[in-house]
Parts: sequence; C-alpha cells; structure tokens
Amino acid sequence: MSSSLPWSDSGLSDTDRASVAAQLGRDPRGVVRVAHRCPCGAPDVVMTRPRLPHGEPFPTVYYLTCPRVTSAIGTLESSGLMRELEELLESDPEVAAAYASAHESYLADREALEEVPEIRGISAGGMPTRVKCLHVLAAHSLACGPGVNPLGDMVVERLGQWWTSNPCTDRQ
Repeated sequence: MSSSLPWSDSGLSDTDRASVAAQLGRDPRGVVRVAHRCPCGAPDVVMTRPRLPHGEPFPTVYYLTCPRVTSAIGTLESSGLMRELEELLESDPEVAAAYASAHESYLADREALEEVPEIRGISAGGMPTRVKCLHVLAAHSLACGPGVNPLGDMVVERLGQWWTSNPCTDRQ
C-alpha cells in the first residue's frame, strides 16, 4: 500500500529506531516519528500510521513504547483508576465534553496522516464515551501536551516521575 504521508519510517534516526525496537522487543511497524521523549531522552511515544505496512488498519496513532511507563500504567489500571475515570466521565459534563474534544483531536491527527475508511470515527482508549485503555490516553496526552485529553492528563499526573528511580537509559 502506498501512502501520501509527508513522513516515512525513515524519519526515525537509527538510534531512535534501535531504541524503540529494544523497548518493544520487535521492530517498530508503521512508525512516522517520535511523538514524545521521556525526560531521560529516549522515545516513549511514537506516532504510527493508521494503516500498517501490510495493509491492516491500526487506529492507535500515539503508541506508548517505554516499558517503564507501560508497566506503571498497568499498575494504575489494576488500582481501579479506569473505573474512577469512567465515573468522572459519567458525572461531569465538562469532563465529558473535553473528552469528546480529545476524541475529535485524535481523529483529526490520524486523518492528517491518512484516511482509513475501516476505522473512520473510531479513535482509541474508549474515547469519546468510555475509558478502555489508560496507555492510549497517556500516550495522547504526552504526545499532544496538557489540555488536549483531560483523562490522559489525569493518568500522566498519577504516574508521577516514573523515570527518576531507574532512568530508561540505565535499563540496557
């Protein structure tokens, strides 16, 4: 499949490609660029094409790669944070409206890369009405900055400074 994207996998430096491959335990697929870096300097979120090289649709534009932050978010998920955020989403119309805007932002970012009819209108993480994956919400917030995804911002805030006790650069 050809794409009219302004970026390609070659947009990653050899160092970033190697780092992301080490983080994932496999070669990265469909990566456009590093979307966010951990304070240690390593990539922790990549922007991914909405259609992977072999043609399958992939709705997750912002993909969390750092195993340290991924593990920390897994701990948050098991702590009941998803349920807490679901309740907030259901009870606070302002949060619900901001989350719906985050969904639209996510869709716009993906469509700027490429339109994929099979996933039109589907973002990620449960947006706009549910909380399904804290990893995706945190990746969206890290990549786009505070104020874009309110629930993702809350996840990032709860993470604290995940990199300080054992910087990502020390793990290899």
